[in-house]
Amino acid sequence: MSTLFIDADACPVTREAISASRTRGWSVVLVANGTQNLDRHLGRSGVEAVQVSGGRDAADFAVIERLAAGDVVVTQDIGLAAMALGKGAGAISPRGRIFHMATIDAELAVRHAEARLRRAGGRHGGPPKFTDEDREHFVEQLERLLGGSVR
Repeated sequence: MSTLFIDADACPVTREAISASRTRGWSVVLVANGTQNLDRHLGRSGVEAVQVSGGRDAADFAVIERLAAGDVVVTQDIGLAAMALGKGAGAISPRGRIFHMATIDAELAVRHAEARLRRAGGRHGGPPKFTDEDREHFVEQLERLLGGSVR
C-alpha cells in the first residue's frame, strides 16, 4: 500500500488530502511539530500522526526517513519536495503544483535567490491569499497524482 505524507505544519488542505487518499486506499501519515493539534484527523482508519520536535526541518527529516518510492508528499517546502523526488516519490504543493525532477533544481535556485534577497532587506510580502480555487486545483491534481497519471 502506498502512503500519502502530509507536511501538516500550516497545511490548508489536510482534510481534502486525507479524503482523496482514503478514497484510493492509500494510508496517510501527518507529520508536524508539537504545536499542531493532529488529534482531530486521527478518527479515520489508516491515518497516523507523527509529532516531531520544533527543531528546524525536523518534520522534513521525519518524512524522508519513512518515505518510499511511489509514495506522495504534500508540502509547501521545495527542499522537502526535492528530497522526495530524489527518493522516487511524488510531491505536490497545497495549491496543487506538482513538483517534477526536470524543474526542481531551478525551483531550488529561485528559492535560494529569494532567501538572499530577504536577508538583504528586500521584498517582505508573503504568498497570495489561499482561495477556494486553490483548494479545488489541489484536489484535482492530487487525484491525478494518486491515480498514477502524473510522474
